[in-house]
Amino acid sequence: MGSDVAETTTSTTSEGSRSVRLEATNHDGSFLGKIVSPAKFASGRESGFAFADILFAIDLGNEIVFGDAYPDWRGNLYDIQMVPDLSTMVEWRPGLDAVIGDYWLKDGSPVPICPRNLLRRLVAQLGEHGLAVTTAVEIEATLFEESIHDARLRGYRDLTPLGGSTGATYHLARSGDWVAYMEAVVSRLDDLGIVWEAWTDEAAAGQTELNLAPQDPLVLADAWVRTRQVMREVAFDRGHTVSFMAKPTAGFGQGAHVNVSLSRDGVNLFHAADGPSELMTKSVGGLLATMAGATSVIMPQITSYRRLVDLTGPPTTISWGVNNKTAAVRAIVGHPKYSRLEYRVPGADVNPYLALAVVAAGMLAGIERDIEPPAQVSHMAWCLPPGGDVPRIPDTMSKAFEALGSDSILRAYLGEEFVDFWIASRRWEWMEFHTKGGDPHADLSAWESRRYFEFP
Repeated sequence: MGSDVAETTTSTTSEGSRSVRLEATNHDGSFLGKIVSPAKFASGRESGFAFADILFAIDLGNEIVFGDAYPDWRGNLYDIQMVPDLSTMVEWRPGLDAVIGDYWLKDGSPVPICPRNLLRRLVAQLGEHGLAVTTAVEIEATLFEESIHDARLRGYRDLTPLGGSTGATYHLARSGDWVAYMEAVVSRLDDLGIVWEAWTDEAAAGQTELNLAPQDPLVLADAWVRTRQVMREVAFDRGHTVSFMAKPTAGFGQGAHVNVSLSRDGVNLFHAADGPSELMTKSVGGLLATMAGATSVIMPQITSYRRLVDLTGPPTTISWGVNNKTAAVRAIVGHPKYSRLEYRVPGADVNPYLALAVVAAGMLAGIERDIEPPAQVSHMAWCLPPGGDVPRIPDTMSKAFEALGSDSILRAYLGEEFVDFWIASRRWEWMEFHTKGGDPHADLSAWESRRYFEFP
């Protein structure tokens, strides 16, 4: 028995490993897990590890969420199984390995609201049409000089932007501490095998954008959650703080733009000689048809909606256009390799698996249901008059979850149980904000800073 364990352990863990970190997200996108010994990991690497189902029943304030239906596997702190995906095993640092997993029921079926399994299912459905999905992401975050301990003492308010107090996109005049931080981050990504393409400063003081390379959606989402963890750990090590909150200060917000294309046998099917291909336009049709409801998932927190301000970068209308960065979906055309859609709605606080799942669901719906998009916006998609042909993106949490509740398309593709669960969790979050100190009229309330600054 002992020799079997030792043989299994060395085949999946790195030389010198003293522990293994099991990793997964909950619905809010928080990076969760537990640390096990190599022998314990060997004993459960196929059967999985017990996680209490309460991980899907507590909010970011550690309160039990009430108000949704509890199916058989929830309600009494039942155990669900976190089964590791061995293809994600990495040496996180000397002595510590890490592996990402999915949540499964004991009968072998996936937990219906498991974010990673939901994405896997939708990508597989596109695969049934012979379509391969390629995705990339632009991750935005804001860096602060203070340590996380000082930030907590200040209630995450009045912090000093790292690199200087002036915001300027593409500017190379950031101070050396900001540059050193980003160089340390990409060095860690290289060590972990996470492929990045570029980093730059962004519009707000202390803000950065880090672009991950195009790849399979599941691989990208794994890299995305790990990149956020790397950015946190590097900040902690260097005595600084980083936040992926959708609007960590009263200034500019921050998003997570998803780039996506579909191919078959290595041929980019979004490319056409004369502009968007038919497959691209059908995908746009589905993405716009589901956008109002999808907003609830890809803009998950109260502060997510404070980001939607005309002329500041994020899209504010349910719109698309060729090379139009003011629209919600930007079509990049004219190149057989790089033709793609840029889905610009998600906030930096989104759960990566759910962001990509929503995009996959929208495209799948557009293709299977033959959905034609509305006319593209060829001018600026901000500041459009109300009541016109181009509707606005829901700009509050309650408007968004109500839109999701009435979206029959997303119910069909994301699943009834996920949609009902998600709406109940967002309704609870709305109630917590309005009953425990949130101020809807503030540029950014202290309640939001305390609740969201360190999450997801």
